[in-house]
Amino acid sequence: MLNGIRVVSFCHFLQGPAAAQYLADMGADVIKVEPVAGAHERHWSGANVFVEGVSGFYLCANRNKRSIGLDLKSEGGKEIARRLVASADVVMENFRPGVFERLGFGEEDLKKINPNVIFASASGFGSSGPMAGRPGQDILIQAASGLISATGAPSRGATAVGAAVCDQHGGALMAMGILGALLRREREGKTTRVESSLLNSGLDLQTEPLVNYFAGQVPQDRFERDESLATWFHEAPYGVYPAKDGDMVISLCSDEALAEALDSDALRDLVGKDRYDHRDAWAAAVRETTQSMTIAQLSQRFADHGVWYSPVQTYDDLADDPQIEHCEIFREIEVRGHTVKLVNHPNRYDGQVPELKVLALEIGEHSREIMNELGYSSDDMERMLAAGAIVEPASHGERKKAV
Repeated sequence: MLNGIRVVSFCHFLQGPAAAQYLADMGADVIKVEPVAGAHERHWSGANVFVEGVSGFYLCANRNKRSIGLDLKSEGGKEIARRLVASADVVMENFRPGVFERLGFGEEDLKKINPNVIFASASGFGSSGPMAGRPGQDILIQAASGLISATGAPSRGATAVGAAVCDQHGGALMAMGILGALLRREREGKTTRVESSLLNSGLDLQTEPLVNYFAGQVPQDRFERDESLATWFHEAPYGVYPAKDGDMVISLCSDEALAEALDSDALRDLVGKDRYDHRDAWAAAVRETTQSMTIAQLSQRFADHGVWYSPVQTYDDLADDPQIEHCEIFREIEVRGHTVKLVNHPNRYDGQVPELKVLALEIGEHSREIMNELGYSSDDMERMLAAGAIVEPASHGERKKAV
């Protein structure tokens, strides 16, 4: 869908790389510009997961991109970067505000090189304002956006979400903005500056509760709730309940259906009582019954009575889930002789999963290829390599050292 669109990505960590990966999966030619020592995500990984030296963090957000390694502080590196900008439809960056401009690639600099380029920036707290200079990281944004507070409760403290949800959602929002800017340029001939931030991402994730909170002038004590209830704003039984052999999520249902499904006199006594105003009593009565049954028993009862439910799956369960397999959520690839499971692009286009065309395991894996496309001669490339302006992998899989 995006064949013919070139995206030059000066992005690292997760928000920017995730956005660029969405575009790459849709067919854009995404060139990942890395420092000569490699992007941050090559050197760190959650749970210290490295597959023969390749970071799991890198693998999660750099599919279908070509890699060029540049020293943006050298004149040679800047020269190559300027040629890349001149060839681009989109330039992406997620440095702290002001850093990209100090390197010589501010918005006005880019427009002089390429008047038709779309410039997209991602940051933690936005490009201006009292917190613009602060570091942006997912858990910091979960805190600053109120997400940790709302997920927890006053009596048991704040509770973080167990994944980098603000980063990943921020990447999706950035990609969405870029797609809109590309369409506008196509229709109106106008370029657009696209800005996304983790702070906006964290707040956007909470659109429903935030609107309800401010519109309803909800008091803080509404955040206090039974331990099984998932959110402060849903009525019971919306939450997670223990079973003999695991946990069960219960969502939508009628009073009567829930009481009959669990065959509970305590729940029958609560029928007709508002399930939000009396949510703690409802939750306690549900929990008292579910903990005496197995997942299989609860599943059958809920299915028979039209109660919306789901057993809580572990990551191990996901590997054998028939719906996940049917939807081709995961993709297995070989990384230096080891099989690795990746999460595929989330959308399907004409029923198909976007293919995996390239995965740059090495820093600067495509440096020569890209420089050739930019019009550099072999002598130019050797001169740049010798000066340390660019890097490429050696034949044995290690990058050449800059001299």
